[in-house]
Amino acid sequence: MKAPMLLKPIETSAASLAIGKKKSSIASLQLLILGFLAGAFIALAAQASTMGAFNLLADPGWYGLGRLVSGLIFASGLVFVILTGAELFTGNVLIASAWLCGQVSAGAMIRNAIFVYIGNFIGSIFVAWLLSLSGLWHGGADMAGAMTIKIALGKVGLSFTEAIVLGILCNWLVCLAVWMSFGTTSTSGKVLCIYLPILMFIVSGFEHCVANMYYIPAGLMALNDPAYVQQVMAAWHIGEEALQQLTWQTFLINNLIPVTIGNMVGGIVFVGMALLYGHGKPSNELIEQVKEEVLK
Repeated sequence: MKAPMLLKPIETSAASLAIGKKKSSIASLQLLILGFLAGAFIALAAQASTMGAFNLLADPGWYGLGRLVSGLIFASGLVFVILTGAELFTGNVLIASAWLCGQVSAGAMIRNAIFVYIGNFIGSIFVAWLLSLSGLWHGGADMAGAMTIKIALGKVGLSFTEAIVLGILCNWLVCLAVWMSFGTTSTSGKVLCIYLPILMFIVSGFEHCVANMYYIPAGLMALNDPAYVQQVMAAWHIGEEALQQLTWQTFLINNLIPVTIGNMVGGIVFVGMALLYGHGKPSNELIEQVKEEVLK
């Protein structure tokens, strides 16, 4: 085995293009399965981050520490995605750089995005459904379930502009994590590259469309249990009228659509394009050279 490599920035750009080209050639059924797995990994990380920090998040005096604990746990989700080779929509927007450089066709890029997005959605919803049946949300005298609803309510309460901006900021960091992970063949290096940006995004409260495919449906499912509803109403003095704002329609219109748009802008423009043109377009020779090292 060769020693782990650390690529220069322009070499990492070349690796990103080579990986984008490879991803665009994956069969549609495989994309759906790998997308399902990525959605499930992110959902499991989201659930664990909620369970690990719900008491801290419920207390204004400890809210910041709660965000930190959530971030430390949630970051494991992207580690699972990268190390298993699963397909995550928010990271795969970097394929747009390969399209801009003529490495992949627009059709292949769009096909990847559609099947991965659908797979992510199914995987996230599936995990939310399983957890709704598990009884785990009764933890902490039903506070875990109440926090699940509270988080979902906050996300559908964003304005369209807020959701887009928070989506841009989020995927700026997520794609930075993915892009940097391309620059090393060391497992520990990849984990470190992933952890720091993802920790920042969770602590900051930015919006990630795939994570929200879990958070908001989980909140909707939690609404079906009167114990969770009673607890969220008592803990935060939330009325029935406010709870009625949490619907599948507000999930799609108030959050998922604008956050997805923001995530695409953040990843494509501020990471993919910015680093590609900032360091210069890699030559085909460099792409092939790096490809031999990172795509074995």
